[in-house]
Amino acid sequence: MKKEALTKIIGTGIIAGVIGGVLTLGGQYGYNQLQANQSNQATVTSSKETKKISTSKNNATTAYNKIANAVVSVLNYQRSGTSSTGQLSTASEGSGVIYKQANGQAYIATNNHVIDGASKIQVLLHNGKKLDATLVGHDAMTDLAVLKIDAANISTVASFADSDKLNVGQTVLAIGSPLGSEYASSVTQGIVSATKRLVEEQSENGQSYGGSTVIQTDAAINPGNSGGPLINLAGQVVGINSMKLSSSSSGTNVEGMGFAIPSNQVVDIINKLVKDGSVIRPAIGIGLVNLSEVPADVQKNTLKIPDTVTGGVVIMSVTANGPAQKAGLQKYDVITGIDGQSISGQGELREELYKHKLGDTIKVTYYHGSDKKTVNVKLTQKLAS
Repeated sequence: MKKEALTKIIGTGIIAGVIGGVLTLGGQYGYNQLQANQSNQATVTSSKETKKISTSKNNATTAYNKIANAVVSVLNYQRSGTSSTGQLSTASEGSGVIYKQANGQAYIATNNHVIDGASKIQVLLHNGKKLDATLVGHDAMTDLAVLKIDAANISTVASFADSDKLNVGQTVLAIGSPLGSEYASSVTQGIVSATKRLVEEQSENGQSYGGSTVIQTDAAINPGNSGGPLINLAGQVVGINSMKLSSSSSGTNVEGMGFAIPSNQVVDIINKLVKDGSVIRPAIGIGLVNLSEVPADVQKNTLKIPDTVTGGVVIMSVTANGPAQKAGLQKYDVITGIDGQSISGQGELREELYKHKLGDTIKVTYYHGSDKKTVNVKLTQKLAS
């Protein structure tokens, strides 16, 4: 069941556990190679309010003006050669968004790949002032990172919308620094093309390692936009821009296929990063593959599941003494739900699983042959980082 690479993604980093060959928009490699009220709360939340938005031409301008001062350029400096005392030079440039102030510090959400490998990080504010930034925490699995800077010059912070309330066709704006800080604060307009698009993750040999669920948009996203906000016409952040699709596996060029990490996921991860500096995730202790990748004859003759089962993940291996084995799950069982939520593939399984922490117990619905079963699985295993 070897899976060919379906896409070629432009850029420089990783998203949601991408291994090896999946490339995202890190910024501009090769260069010499959230309007919300200020909050002193330690935790950020997404807005659950649904706002009525008219369709007048001025809405995009109003939305941009509301958040523009909170959007920054992020500069990644690295040392030349292998020496720790080598000269610092700009290795890449990306974008970020200021989403909170607390205790004299302003916090910025960006992509992990924007700051990956940095010896020094600086932030260029909307007013042109450049400040040194400190890395608070980063998470390669979701391609998110949090920086902090002195808040003395910060007057605007962004707010997060509820990304679960996004609709296909809804107007969105992408703000950032395409091609670097020379084009800082650039804005592009588009629509939400899909609210939950599964982007496959691949290694360099094309093997699939699952996928991440992201927002798809046709708003222009280019190198340097990574880490910047995707906003609605209320000026709220609905996602963090992370990557784009440039061509198919056959080499066909495509346009208007950009992807952003949904704001609800962003809020969850950046809160954890501020609190702990990293994200600890539970694991079930299985190797798996999407049911959709299994040929029909194998589903019938080996898995022996009902024809009505069209989505789920197939257990291909079970970790000895792991949570799954202790709960009685076996090879070729097909997981179709977690805690009552349907699971159609690895992306949804991870999304539901990562809502939990180590020590939690989840209810797993699965098929063992033609028999539908439910079992409690205690999450005692930590995901390897």
